[in-house]
Amino acid sequence: MLKLNSKQLRKTKPVNGQEKLIKRNPIYFVLDNVLDTYNIGSIFRLADAVAAEKVYICGDSEYPPSSRIHKAAVGTEEWVPWEKVEKTGQVVQVLKQKGVQIIAVEQDKKAISYSLFINDLRLPVALVVGHETNGVSKEILNESDLIVEIPMFGVNKSINVWGSLAIVTYKIIETIHNP
Repeated sequence: MLKLNSKQLRKTKPVNGQEKLIKRNPIYFVLDNVLDTYNIGSIFRLADAVAAEKVYICGDSEYPPSSRIHKAAVGTEEWVPWEKVEKTGQVVQVLKQKGVQIIAVEQDKKAISYSLFINDLRLPVALVVGHETNGVSKEILNESDLIVEIPMFGVNKSINVWGSLAIVTYKIIETIHNP
């Protein structure tokens, strides 16, 4: 399989459907009004790293083509399937109808620790992350099958959007590839 470094990725776009030859894992990323282009670009890099099925960019988020997203994504936005959708709820409903489990990554009174959610995991799965200040919207939290949080032991109340998504995603990847 083709492997490109960051310099090559910034300049290389898929040709002749190369991106369709990537064996995808049954994981979707849903961005609920994520505003920081660095987070969006980093999520594209994560989606490529784990061969996620698709990224949904919802709400007022910026989306490709964007020089700021491209800079953080190092070109992976060209290789990862993605779609811009106005309302996150639309994506959640469509995915649920397809039998996709919806897991919000958010601090909430109904949340369980990321170390425990694997017992309730079923594939395919969509991981929802939210706005950097406001988090995942209450509407989407109510629609989610599970809410998972990353424990915080220091003074900071939360971890970066893409960082928390990476932690939860790799927990799932471990389960898929090392059952």
